[in-house]
Amino acid sequence: MICYFAYASERAANEIDAPFESLYRSDPRLLSQFFYADERVTRVVTEINCLDVETDPQQYLVLLNQLHHSQAELLAIIEQIMDECIPKNRHGRDYVVKFPEDLLVDNLRNHMLFAAECLMARTYIDVDEADGIRLRPLAKDLLCSLELVRTVLREQSLSQHGPYSEPVRRALIRFDILFADFELSYVSSLVSVKSPEEIYRQQEIVVLFCETVARALKLGYLTQEMIDGYEPQLMFTIPRLAIISGLLIYPDGPLNLERKPEDISRVFSPFYVLLRKIRDLLLVLSKEELYMLEKRVLNESATDSQASCEVDSADFGNSVVRHACLSVARHPGQESKNTQIGAIADVSQHSRWLELRAHYSNTEDMIHTLFVCISGVADQLQTNFASDLRTILKTVFEIATSRTEELEVTDTGQMGVCVAPAVPHLADCALCSSGRQGHGREDALEPPDWVPDSTCSHCMACRAPFTFLRRRHHCRSCGKIFCSHCSSHLAPLPHFRQLKPVRICTHCYTTHIPSTHKDASCL
Repeated sequence: MICYFAYASERAANEIDAPFESLYRSDPRLLSQFFYADERVTRVVTEINCLDVETDPQQYLVLLNQLHHSQAELLAIIEQIMDECIPKNRHGRDYVVKFPEDLLVDNLRNHMLFAAECLMARTYIDVDEADGIRLRPLAKDLLCSLELVRTVLREQSLSQHGPYSEPVRRALIRFDILFADFELSYVSSLVSVKSPEEIYRQQEIVVLFCETVARALKLGYLTQEMIDGYEPQLMFTIPRLAIISGLLIYPDGPLNLERKPEDISRVFSPFYVLLRKIRDLLLVLSKEELYMLEKRVLNESATDSQASCEVDSADFGNSVVRHACLSVARHPGQESKNTQIGAIADVSQHSRWLELRAHYSNTEDMIHTLFVCISGVADQLQTNFASDLRTILKTVFEIATSRTEELEVTDTGQMGVCVAPAVPHLADCALCSSGRQGHGREDALEPPDWVPDSTCSHCMACRAPFTFLRRRHHCRSCGKIFCSHCSSHLAPLPHFRQLKPVRICTHCYTTHIPSTHKDASCL
C-alpha cells in the first residue's frame, strides 16, 4: 500500500548527493520545508522496508502511523507550493459541493493518496473489484505524477530558491489535474454524488426552511433565544413546520406537488404520495385548526383561543380558507362563462373537503392524523437523509442566528457550537454516572481507559458507521470513540495533566469541561 511512495522515497535516498548546508529545518521557505518533510517520508519508508513485520508487528503499525502523518504533512506543503507557484492554473474543485458532508474532512487529500496506493496494491477498500479495476489507471497516473513532483521540487530545493522552474510548474499543474480527476472518480464510486439540479433543489429547501423559521418567529411559535441557543428540539420542529409551510403557505416552492416525483428533491420524492395526502387534508383546515396543528407540532397546548386570534391571516393566504373559490383567469367578454366555471369548481372542491372530513370522527382525530403523518415524514428525513438535512439545518442556523459562533451539526441532527448550552445527563456516560462535573473533577488524575478500536464499529454518539473516510476518534475526556463531527472540540484537561488542548467529544465539552478551560477552537 506504500508501493509508489516507497519507490519514490528510495530513489530520493539514493539521489541526494548534493550539499544542502544552505537548508535549515527552521527555514520558513516552502522549498526548505518540503525538503525536510520529504526526507521524513523517505526515512520512515526506509525503516518499514528494513523491518521484519512478522517478528515486530507492533513496530510496523507504529511506522505506518508515522508514514500517514508524514505523508499528510508533505501533501500540505505541496498544496501550499501549488498556491504559490500556479495560483492562476489551479484545477477547480467546485465539485466538492456535491460530496456528502461526512466526506469533507481536512485530510481528504491524504485519504485519496492512501486509496490510490491501495488500488495499486490491488487492495480494494470501500470499492468493489470492478470499480477498483476501473480506477487503477487513474491511481497509477496520480502516483507517478506525485513522484515527478517530488523529484523536481527536491532538485530545485537543493539547487536554488529563486522563481520556480518551468518543469516544476508543469509537474504541479499535471498533478493538480490528475488529483482532482481521481478524487471525483473515487468518491463517486463510494457514494452518490449530487447532480447540479439536486444541489439547486437543496438550496430551494434551505430557502423554504428559512422562510419557515421567519414565519414561526413572526407568529411567536419560536423565539430568537431558541434559535441563538440552538435548542435541540428545533432539529425536529423546523422540518415539521417546513412541511406544513411548503405544502400550504409556499405551494410553488420545493414541495410543489404539481410536479412529477422525479422533478422534486430526492429528499422529499420518496414521500410523494403521502405528501399529496397530507396536502389535501391541510387544505381542509380552518385557521383555528391549522393553529392547533402547528401548536401540536411545537409540543404546546392549543387551548389558548386568545392566541389563535392573533394569527395574521396574510400568512396563511387563500389556501386555508375552506370556502375560497379557485382562481380562474378572466378575459374580456368571458366574465359570465368564467363565473360559472368558478362556481362549479367551488362546489366540487367543497364537496371534496366534506368527503375528506367525513373520514374522521372529530377535529382532534383529524389533527392527530396529520401530526403523525407530518412527524413521520420529517423524522424519516433525519434517518434516510441525515447528511443532507444536517447541511440544510446548518445553513439555516447560520442565516437565522444572531450570533456568529462556528456551528457543528452531528449525524443525529443536534446542533453543537464552540460555546454551547448545557447538554442533559447521559445515562451511559461514566463521568455523568460518577457525578464528577466540570471543575469538581480536579482530583481525578488518571485518564480514562480508551475503548478499543476493534470493539466499536459505529460512532458512540450519532451511531454513524465508521468507514475508510469516516475515521475513529477517541475523546480524551471519557475515552469513548466518536466520528469527527461528534468530537470536534479542543480543550485542555489539567486534571489529567493534559495542559495543551486535546480532542473532546461534544457531550464532554458541554457538560464536563469548565468554562475557564473552553475556547473557540474546533477541529
